[in-house]
Amino acid sequence: MKNEKSLGAVPARYSMAALAAIVALTMTACGGSSHNDQDDLVSTACEAGTSDGSVVVGSGLPGDPSFPELASGYRTGKKVVEGHKYMVVTANPLASKAGCEVLKSGGSAVDAAVAVQMVLGLVEPQSSGIGGGAFMLYYDAATKKVTAYDGRETAPAAATPDYLRYIDSGTQTTPLPSARASGRSIGTPGAVRMLDLAHKDHGAKPWKDLIQPGIDLATNGFKISGRMSDALAGAKTALQADADALALYFNADGSTKGLGETFKNPAYAATLTKMATGGADAFYTGSVAQGIVDKIAVTQNVTTGAPITPGVTTLADLAGYQAKKRDAVCTTYRAKYVICGMPPPSSGGIAVAQAMGVLENFDLAPHKPTALDVEGGKPTAMGVHLVSEAERMAYADRDMYVADTDFTPLPGPLYSTLLDKSYLKSRAALISPTQSMGTATAGQFGNTRLGVGKVTEAGTTHMTIVDGKGNVVSMTTTVEAGMGSYHMTQGFILNNQLTDFSAAPTSADGLPIANKVEAGKRPRSSMAPTLVFEATADGQPGAFKMATGSPGGATIIQFVTKTLVGALDWGLDAQQATNLVNFGASNSRTTNLGGEHPNINASNSGDNDPLVLALRAMGHTVSVNAQSSGVGTVIRTANAAGEARLSGGADPRREGVVLGDTYKAK
Repeated sequence: MKNEKSLGAVPARYSMAALAAIVALTMTACGGSSHNDQDDLVSTACEAGTSDGSVVVGSGLPGDPSFPELASGYRTGKKVVEGHKYMVVTANPLASKAGCEVLKSGGSAVDAAVAVQMVLGLVEPQSSGIGGGAFMLYYDAATKKVTAYDGRETAPAAATPDYLRYIDSGTQTTPLPSARASGRSIGTPGAVRMLDLAHKDHGAKPWKDLIQPGIDLATNGFKISGRMSDALAGAKTALQADADALALYFNADGSTKGLGETFKNPAYAATLTKMATGGADAFYTGSVAQGIVDKIAVTQNVTTGAPITPGVTTLADLAGYQAKKRDAVCTTYRAKYVICGMPPPSSGGIAVAQAMGVLENFDLAPHKPTALDVEGGKPTAMGVHLVSEAERMAYADRDMYVADTDFTPLPGPLYSTLLDKSYLKSRAALISPTQSMGTATAGQFGNTRLGVGKVTEAGTTHMTIVDGKGNVVSMTTTVEAGMGSYHMTQGFILNNQLTDFSAAPTSADGLPIANKVEAGKRPRSSMAPTLVFEATADGQPGAFKMATGSPGGATIIQFVTKTLVGALDWGLDAQQATNLVNFGASNSRTTNLGGEHPNINASNSGDNDPLVLALRAMGHTVSVNAQSSGVGTVIRTANAAGEARLSGGADPRREGVVLGDTYKAK
């Protein structure tokens, strides 16, 4: 659906006179400004600008970006959004609206993240929700400290190494109807406990107030969007196996709820109401927890009667779940920036840092995109080549060494071995300027030998938030694949996160696999919420520069890396870097070049695009399949007077918008 009309946030750019006037304004506690004495500006805080003028998200007025649209494809023409002190980017307009209103009323970035997640679980159930897990990077502007919050799901205490591949080790029968659609795939959800932990550390508003927007929307209803409609239709057969999903998502004629239908979810409202009054404990104990355990234990398809292999999660697994605070993975880039990412059990932070650490050995500036436009221009063959080769080596190390470090240590102390500058320079020396390596070999570290088990990842959504005090949240949240495990309880989808483990505990050559199933372990992820800072003279994080992240399974690493390179090396603004063609490679011969982008000619398998032909001449096997990223980016910029401002970009491949304390000329 290339070239759909843009429905995203495109506020009017400020005139020089307007910018000068803004400098003199005093910001109120909620981030807005008093413009009573100003003749040329009007606040558009938490509204979205469209071709029809500024409208409130959720208003139902013509041009409202939350109004039902077809599945996103790629929405051309999205331009950077400019704000002052607070900003939120999510993949759904109603979620952005909920977060922005929290910020507008003086809430913190974490407060907004709580509100956003509760809404996303309702309006984007295929991607994330309270039945899943999440990773958050948080920057505290007062202390200048970055904290990583780990809300990854865990395997139940009774899980065995063969939990995902055999119903029992004796008969060696595979789970039914598949590992993903069985109860075996469902990990103990972590998103709620993680948000609770972060809120206790950094919340400014009462927890119950942050849950209320989700309750209201679930009770009053909303119009189903294109992505949700397509996700329901695509999962129709699988969802029919579940009694709760069948009752909620299907019409009387057996069809799934469709585009534009008003959708209400009273069961979800009831669950959120329990959480509003009882806190996170109301999710992990009591009736909600019992409902989760009961659903994981189902043994039969409600429609056909076919068997479903149950999981072994207990109430003790729920009650005992712990979110964790960890040290972020931070490394310098070109001595100008400090890039911070998520540590294990996510591999995203290390892999992005490795790719960028290899790339800093090359001058990327001459290889910036050509024909620069609002869509990010046309990548160059050498730019794609260098980034893809660097990623191949990062994925090779990721696949072999990175897993939940509470169970499997990395080579050397913490991350220093994998991120050592000399090591990454030696990896960069393996890149030919004229020929792709195809696949990379993992680095060798002493006697450390591990096996590789390939895992397919999917699903997910991302939010990027800056509050009025300069605190920042970059959070990626997921139920894994679209509609998770297809198991539903009390209005929310349960994840299939445990399929991110390697089903086999050892590789074909008998070596132990780092990412094997173990009781209480967290499966490896590729989620890569990322923060960037100006580097101080001693290489420490200085002023906040940028926050980004994306959904996309294992390709998240590629989406985030291209966005960082686009902004930091090629000078693209937040929306251009987000729009930029998705390109890169995992550790395979295939190099991805997102054919959904209007600047890529995907016809005839790319044979009519000079960039594709140039890459193939360098030995790349190029795929021009559409790439479904969901990048959300905020960059700290400055106005003409040198005053700090924020600029944001929401991925045109999804339905998201950027909202904040924006203004327009009267």
